[in-house]
Amino acid sequence: MADFIHLLPDHVANQIAAGEVVQRPASVVKELLENAVDAGATEIKLIVKDGGKALIQVVDDGSGMSETDARMSFERHATSKIRNAEDLFQLHTKGFRGEALASIAAIAHVDMQTRPADEEVGTHIRIEGSKVISQEAEVCPQGTSISVKNLFFNIPARRNFLKSNAVEFRHITDEFHRVALAHPGIGFQFYHNGSELFHLDATSLRKRITAIFGHRMDEKLVPVEEETQVVEIKGFICKPEYAKKSRGEQFFFVNDRFIKSPYLHHAVVSAFEGLLKPEVHPGYFLYLQVDPNSIDINIHPTKTEVKFDDEHTLYAILRAAVKHGLGQFHLAPMLDFEKDQNLETPYAYRNKEAEAPGISVDRGFNPFKESSARISYPGSYQKKSADGWENLFIDLESGSQKQDSFSSVHFESEVVTGSIFPESENDEASEATTFQLRRKYIVTTIRSGMLIIDQQRAHQRVLYEKFLRSMTVSESLSQQLLFPVTLQFSPNERHILAELSDHLQALGFVFEDTEDDELAVKGLPPTVPEKEIASVLDGLISGYKEGNEENLSQSDMLAKALCSAVSVKTGDRMDRVSQLALVNDLFACKESMLSPFNKPIFITLTENEIDNKFK
Repeated sequence: MADFIHLLPDHVANQIAAGEVVQRPASVVKELLENAVDAGATEIKLIVKDGGKALIQVVDDGSGMSETDARMSFERHATSKIRNAEDLFQLHTKGFRGEALASIAAIAHVDMQTRPADEEVGTHIRIEGSKVISQEAEVCPQGTSISVKNLFFNIPARRNFLKSNAVEFRHITDEFHRVALAHPGIGFQFYHNGSELFHLDATSLRKRITAIFGHRMDEKLVPVEEETQVVEIKGFICKPEYAKKSRGEQFFFVNDRFIKSPYLHHAVVSAFEGLLKPEVHPGYFLYLQVDPNSIDINIHPTKTEVKFDDEHTLYAILRAAVKHGLGQFHLAPMLDFEKDQNLETPYAYRNKEAEAPGISVDRGFNPFKESSARISYPGSYQKKSADGWENLFIDLESGSQKQDSFSSVHFESEVVTGSIFPESENDEASEATTFQLRRKYIVTTIRSGMLIIDQQRAHQRVLYEKFLRSMTVSESLSQQLLFPVTLQFSPNERHILAELSDHLQALGFVFEDTEDDELAVKGLPPTVPEKEIASVLDGLISGYKEGNEENLSQSDMLAKALCSAVSVKTGDRMDRVSQLALVNDLFACKESMLSPFNKPIFITLTENEIDNKFK
């Protein structure tokens, strides 16, 4: 019988391994930036073109590599971080598997220049698809410069699965934020298509956060600090009033490594209980230092998920630390049940001196002098004068005078009808064909029975088609604001708004740049209330980020995000005129059965189905 099992060639094995390590250009950025950090660099420069598809270059001033190390770094499982299995539980570096450079070199054109500090001449290596094209000595500065070009050039199927340049660029920006936030003591520079996006100097943690997310972030931060035998926690949380609908500003770092942990996230959210509105998420930048023996960071290829030995204790400590931070800065509601509120000084009388009572005497008062201005109080005794008693019977002498005196008095009388409703309301109720159920559904009648419509999904469908029409025809109306509203956005959010500027203007939005992280809104579509500008744009950015992963057109993603942010919500009261208008607009749409998110809008109950319920 012939043998069927054989060893794969190295270049094929590297391409398979690259499927785990390199999922998109952001994965290459993460690996190269972490290698630069491990090399002890103090300044790191990231250069990207076309969302990382054309070029990813990382330049650092770290320790560099010798000629032999430079060649060995591209071999599979070649690493300087560990030597035996026990070292896996004493990790203080980022990379340790030795698969990153080998996997990257298997699917791209790699160009590396490196020189250690104790040598005068460096090494220049060019590799294409795991094949070394050239290796020669070259004069270069201390440190390492790695250029990755034409990602997935030899795997067209993988390249076709990449998203647009804008989407891939946002993923690269997220990875850059994570590495830059984890190491505030290192300077970073970020260039995209020749323009500088970030220039971050080595600084403190708080200044690094404000440098990335804007200077107004400084007023949102509340420090959190706790030190125990299990974990040391430090960092910042955002004040509850600045919570957003998107999850962008949520960062966990364990031993200076960014991680994703739904369990720890729940601990933070539970600490904010009672302080947040529904469907908003708190922001936080939390740094945890634990014993390397108590965690396992080798459970996921991207090393963004870790396993803790004692998660329950960590959960309780983190939750208590966040609650302590909220309470320490008087952000949590406080009640003192032992204090008597009746003894509290009213706010209007605080810092106000007591006034001495004064006595005023009318020295011209004469009780024995008769005056027509004297007032008679009910129940009090007063001597009545007999003068002018004839005037009391003037009205009795003439019935006409009495009749005239009461001519302007009208009495209300109840009109007895055959209905519990007033006549006008009864007529309106008889003509109305809709009513609102639980402030969630609109119920109306049809020939065959009854129609139950989800008001939020119906309004989303109406607005969705309206927005698509406006962006296509570009004839929308704009409501100009008397006083422009100034809003603050992070650089990443401003980049998204810049991408959508043409479509937003077609919808009726008018923007004006003010400062680096501020934007003035001067005009709005008529469907967007002025008081909800911030929440609408926040929901628009959040929805656009989520929709961008589905490879939809830009106008479609924008219409979906905007209709979701502006539409009527469950719990909103609608009058009968609005209900009828929504029903009519819904059935005037091209697609009236499904919402923009492919969910049913209404259901029907036929008369037979209703009759069967009574059998």
